[in-house]
Amino acid sequence: MDYSIARRRMVAQHIVSRGIHDADLIHVMEEVPRHLFVEEALQSQAYTDYALPIGEKQTISQPYMVAVMTEALQLKRGDRVLEVGTGSGYQAAVLSRLVAHVYSVERIATLARRARRILDKIGSSNVHIQVADGTTGWRDQAPFDGIIVTAGAPQIPQDYLDQLVVGGRLIIPVGDSGQQVLKRVTRVAEQQFDEEEILPCRFVPLIGEHGWSQ
Repeated sequence: MDYSIARRRMVAQHIVSRGIHDADLIHVMEEVPRHLFVEEALQSQAYTDYALPIGEKQTISQPYMVAVMTEALQLKRGDRVLEVGTGSGYQAAVLSRLVAHVYSVERIATLARRARRILDKIGSSNVHIQVADGTTGWRDQAPFDGIIVTAGAPQIPQDYLDQLVVGGRLIIPVGDSGQQVLKRVTRVAEQQFDEEEILPCRFVPLIGEHGWSQ
């Protein structure tokens, strides 16, 4: 299978045609080898537009959702971004080619180790991974220009808001365990936040102190 052709077809059919316009993001998604982030038995499905299992009851997000969330962050090259939920590492790989540093938190050590190996293989050395409760963010590395949460939260944890720079953006699915709404929260002043709804979505639950219980 020619994965480069499959990637370009995926981006044309499922990303560009559905309204993603960021040229840098489009280029990155044509280049990042999504098939490396899924199990070998599923690699032939890597460039279809749906989520795939990665073990530990977790999934790799559908490419369109990765594109929507990444574009909504409105990234700049020098940004520092917090990702909550490393999972397969694919979202971190996309971010790594758009910003200066990605700080990714994963609660499941086996997934974190696997993601680290793949990210090292493709040269994403600016991704820093910590095994911890992602619902509290990563205080030692805060503040962040952007925060992206790849699991559904019952509400927006205050720690995320506190760890944003003024002008920074948080992208997070919020709702019940079965259905959420993807939201963008922008810190417009020290104690002022603007909240927007982007689209309905469905993610695995955000587990931890400020999320769902195990």
